[in-house]
This record gives sequence, C-alpha cells and structure tokens, in this order.
Amino acid sequence: MTISIRPAREEEATLLSDLALRSKAHWGYDPEFLASCREELTLAGPELAARRTAVAERHGGIVGFTTFEGEPPQGVLGMMFVDPDAIGQGIGRLLFTHVLETAQALGFTRFTIDADPNAEPFYEAMGGVPVGRVPSGSIPGRTLTQYLRQIPN
Repeated sequence: MTISIRPAREEEATLLSDLALRSKAHWGYDPEFLASCREELTLAGPELAARRTAVAERHGGIVGFTTFEGEPPQGVLGMMFVDPDAIGQGIGRLLFTHVLETAQALGFTRFTIDADPNAEPFYEAMGGVPVGRVPSGSIPGRTLTQYLRQIPN
C-alpha cells in the first residue's frame, strides 16, 4: 500500500469538505450535530494553500487530509480527517508526521490541536499533551481538549 502526501489542489475543496463530514459521521454523531459542524468543516479552494492543506493519496484517491496553520513559533493543526474506510491503516500517523516535518522545516517550535473526543487517544499517542479546554467552533456550550505538541529541533 503506497500512500503519498501532497499539497491539496483548489478544485479538491468540495471533496475534502465531504470527506471531513463523512469522517466526523463515522463516530456516530447525529444529523443535527453534523449539520452544526458543516460550516466549520467546509473548505474553499482559495484557502487550501494558505492553510497548508495536504492530502494523503492512495491509488489516485484521497484517503485523508490535514491543515496546518499559523506563523512561527506556534502553529495550529486545524483539521485532520481520514476517510472512514481507511481509518486504522496508518494514514493519520503519516499525515501527522507530515505536519511535524512541515512545522519543523518552517521554524515552528510547537503547535496546538483542538481535539474531537474520539481523536484524543490518537493525539496523545502522537505526543500531544493536554493543556486545557477550548470552546467548540460549531456547538455552543461544547468544549474540546486542547493539546500542545512540541516540535523536536
């Protein structure tokens, strides 16, 4: 199984937005919850480059993506989603490693991650340290664990 990581193309914004919603739905969220998340999980073509959006591609199809935002020294892992059919196949780990390598090359020393509860074990396994709680960008009254990931020199 060969997976390549490459920059997202503007014309892939709708496909990536759909993948984000499918991935979120995988965790059993109800339609009302997903509708509340739609705006936050919708990407526009022109913003992909500015958000350093990278996709994981296998056999010509996109199986995951991530965004890495901000300016040194501290960045933000904004979005990371894996297609439900590919969850558990190491794609998230590859995308996270790509974010680390990108961050290091650009001079970042750390980044934060506002984690969905279902992703918390993954981010902890990737070296994220919980540093507090932050409000959800989609659901009033809901909070998410924020993680801090230091970047090795």
